[in-house]
Amino acid sequence: MNIIMLGAPGTGKGTVAGILREKLNLVHLSSGDIFRECIAKKDDLAKELDEYLAQGKLVPDELTIRIIGAKLQEPEMKNGIILDGFPRTIEQAKQLDKFYQEQGQKIDLVINLTSQEDEIIERISFRRICSNQDCKAVFNLKLNPPKVDGVCDFCGSELTQRKDDNPETIKSRLATYFETTSPLVDFYKEKGVLYTAEVSEKKNKLGKDVAEDVINYIKENK
Repeated sequence: MNIIMLGAPGTGKGTVAGILREKLNLVHLSSGDIFRECIAKKDDLAKELDEYLAQGKLVPDELTIRIIGAKLQEPEMKNGIILDGFPRTIEQAKQLDKFYQEQGQKIDLVINLTSQEDEIIERISFRRICSNQDCKAVFNLKLNPPKVDGVCDFCGSELTQRKDDNPETIKSRLATYFETTSPLVDFYKEKGVLYTAEVSEKKNKLGKDVAEDVINYIKENK
């Protein structure tokens, strides 16, 4: 099964994807993680990527497709993946469809997460992520704090805060998302593969609750 996670930054895509990865035995492929791996190499490509990410801007289609496309061709991706953060534009979505058609596969489900802006800003500001790339567990210092401050519950690695997880950059990322990425909702709705759910502390519907709903939805529609 191939799943796409849609939703503005801070809507809980990482939390939902992490649970689905474990329950459905899929590979969780985050474009952000791949980009940060590139940045760590400190070459010319890394510098270019860092400039976009630090400013909360989208990486250009051509650059994104080249990087993600190479990752999708790795052997471990063949049994099913969860794409988190890609595609972000209609052009990227079309290129992804073309890739899977050539592989004799398709996108089975697109999960669209929504949240109120004030909740998103608060959620991201309190977000901490496991530095171990094989774990990538996501915590929230308010809603889902680690048992030991600064330490991952699952693997014991250090928890970090992304440098772009601040209110100013968050607002920029939200504006960019709604301008460029939200049209994907209509794109996948027309294809009949869209599943929309709201993540809201006010409504007592957190990421883990949505993940359970999605799993039940998949079982019912097999």
